[in-house]
Amino acid sequence: MTPTELVLAAVTAIFVDADVDAARTLLAPGYIQHNVAVPTGADPILGFIPVLEESGIELTTHRVITEDDMVVLHNTYNNAQALGAETLVAFDVFRVENGQVVEHWDNLSVPPAETVSGRSMTDGPTEVVDIELTAQNKALVEGFISDVLQGGAPDRITDYISTNTYMQHNPLVGDGLHGLGTALAAMAEAGQEMAYTETHLVLAEGNFVFSASEGTIGETPTAFFDLFRVKNGLIVEHWDTVSEIPADMSHDNGKF
Repeated sequence: MTPTELVLAAVTAIFVDADVDAARTLLAPGYIQHNVAVPTGADPILGFIPVLEESGIELTTHRVITEDDMVVLHNTYNNAQALGAETLVAFDVFRVENGQVVEHWDNLSVPPAETVSGRSMTDGPTEVVDIELTAQNKALVEGFISDVLQGGAPDRITDYISTNTYMQHNPLVGDGLHGLGTALAAMAEAGQEMAYTETHLVLAEGNFVFSASEGTIGETPTAFFDLFRVKNGLIVEHWDTVSEIPADMSHDNGKF
């Protein structure tokens, strides 16, 4: 199986079919876990599958982005009380090695009833196109992260984000550069200024580029998982999940 097929098979075994035996063949015994609430290793996942089945959890995968041995899924979990909320939007990131899934990162957010832009946290285009532009689009987003999100040269924002079309799926941010500026100003005024300090993963396929970063909102350590859609050399759409990084986790692997 390709990395994409392997990851989708593993997720299906765990969350859809509740097939412990299939999941056991797909997950490496030493599976490295970065979900802050789940112990590391395959056994905790395998042991939790009956609980997930009993809960009636439902998984919807909206987008799949693959780069080499890394696969990103943009997911919604419904009936997800076993994971901590009725509904959760997540970015799940998996690393594949030697025909098994060997590592997992994620970031989960509870979607609100309403968003500033009127868009949900998951709707919008899903098709991967412009494969030949993958490297170019990845470099664009890496520049945006360095110059704008990490503050290297924030005045260059229009070199990266379209001034005509910037569709926003963050629940608290409106469309366009004006919507972004308004939200950031309101956060700063409330003492909740957002800062990106380090980006650990940037993965791209065609028109989609994903990044996993850490930083702060106010003084709270925060994980930012972002997905950007690029068109004609500029970022035109953005999805994300944002969550606090707790001091205590169920393992020693860290969030990243």
